[in-house]
Amino acid sequence: MIKVAVNGACGRMGSKVVENVCKDEELELVAALEREGHPLLGSEIGSDLHGRGCVVKVTREFDGKPDVLIDFSGPVSSVERAVRCAAVGTALVICATGHDAEQSAKIKEAADKVPCLISPNMSLGVNLLFQLAAQVARTLGDAYDIEVVETHHRFKKDAPSGTALKIAEDICEATGKKLDDVAVYGRKGLIGERPRGEIGIHTLRVGDTVGEHRVIFGNLGETVELVHNAHSRDTFAVGAIRAAKFIVNKPPGLYGMKDVIKV
Repeated sequence: MIKVAVNGACGRMGSKVVENVCKDEELELVAALEREGHPLLGSEIGSDLHGRGCVVKVTREFDGKPDVLIDFSGPVSSVERAVRCAAVGTALVICATGHDAEQSAKIKEAADKVPCLISPNMSLGVNLLFQLAAQVARTLGDAYDIEVVETHHRFKKDAPSGTALKIAEDICEATGKKLDDVAVYGRKGLIGERPRGEIGIHTLRVGDTVGEHRVIFGNLGETVELVHNAHSRDTFAVGAIRAAKFIVNKPPGLYGMKDVIKV
C-alpha cells in the first residue's frame, strides 16, 4: 500500500484529494498538512470507509517517511514541502502554480534527490489539450491568430492560470518562439492591427467556475477551437492520484503529466 501525505489538505482541492485517497484501496492516508495557524490544525480529516480507518489529524508536519506527498497549496508552502521531502526521500506531486524563478530552482534542486512530478493542471484531458494545441499551432503556422482564454472561480489567486501559460508555452516551443516576445495579456485602447505571431492570453474570474480553457486559432475565413471544461474538482484529484502512483519508486528527476499519460 502506498503511504500518501497531502499538503493543503483542507483547501478546495486538497480535501478532494483526501477524499479520493480514502476511496482507493491501493493508498493509505498518513498525513494531512496545513500551514501554521490554520484554524483546522488538530482536527480530524478523512473518512472511515469500509472499516479502513482513513482518518488522520491535520498537522503542520508529517512524521516518518510517506511514499509520496501530493501538494495542492501555494508556491511558498510547496517549496517548503519539497525541501523536506528531498531530505527524507519522499516522492513529490506538485500541483501548486505561480512559482517564481527562485522557487522553481528550489524545486529542481529537490528533484535532484527525489522524483518530482510538477504540473499546472492534473486533469488528463487538459494535459492532452497541451499537446493538441502545440500540434495545431505547428500545423497551421503563423497565418493563424492564436488566443488563449481561461475562466476560473472568483477565489483563484493567480492570473493567468498556470494552465493557460503552459498552453502558450507549449505553442511557443512547437513554433520556435519565446513567450515573452509574443504574449499579450488582455488589450485596451487604440492598439492597431493585430501583429502576426502574437498570442493573446485572457483571464476571466466568474462565480464558482471550476475551470475552462479555450484555445482559438483564427484566419480570414475560418476558426479552429480547442476547449476543455472541468465540471468537478474530482477530475484534478483523480489525475493527482494517478500521478502519485506513477511517481513512487521512480528515479530522482523532474516529471510531468505527459510522462503519466504517454501520448
